[in-house]
Amino acid sequence: MSETLPELKNLTVVSHPLVQHKLTLMREKDTSTASFRQLLREISLLLAYEVTRELPMTTKKIETPLCEMDAPAIDGKKLALISILRAGNGLLDGILELIPAARVGFIGLYRDHATLLPVQYYYKVPDHLDERVCIVVDPMLATGNSSAAAVTLLKNSGAKNIRFLCLLAAPEGIRHMNEAHPDVPIVTASVDSHLNESGYIVPGLGDAGDRMFGTK
Repeated sequence: MSETLPELKNLTVVSHPLVQHKLTLMREKDTSTASFRQLLREISLLLAYEVTRELPMTTKKIETPLCEMDAPAIDGKKLALISILRAGNGLLDGILELIPAARVGFIGLYRDHATLLPVQYYYKVPDHLDERVCIVVDPMLATGNSSAAAVTLLKNSGAKNIRFLCLLAAPEGIRHMNEAHPDVPIVTASVDSHLNESGYIVPGLGDAGDRMFGTK
């Protein structure tokens, strides 16, 4: 179950009841680190179904216990899952349960709290990105600066088919991604109200990395 918001482009909001219920539990400030981590893992599985909905398909000949058949299979090279460190790893773990054969890359970016601009410190991605569907994962799409920078790095490495998966998004971040990368679809569980003066999503759930790793 998903919906699109016409005023924001390239956006799909996954409104499935299980997604929304788990997100509510994650938002609660008293949710423990262990519970937050487990909920993020569970919700990432559900979001992964939506972000992989339109993967290219082919058929291959197989033999069932009864006969041969031409059966559907995913076409092309294995998916590339790209985690924006560090919080992206929370989504990554759950998606890998669903797609264990995917190739994995990491982009290290942190937000300068004075300028709100991304600073790169690590970049390691699979080869042949031009032949793979690349799914970039980061729980929060806030200003959109880090997300847009990550997508730019991937395009510079040859990636052509990129999708962005997040848990929460702010309208400001969505618009920034739309302007910087109008070809990249965004899948999220919620579009929240706005960003505060510190660049955090409101009502949001706080700092996803801190809550996931217990560093709050």
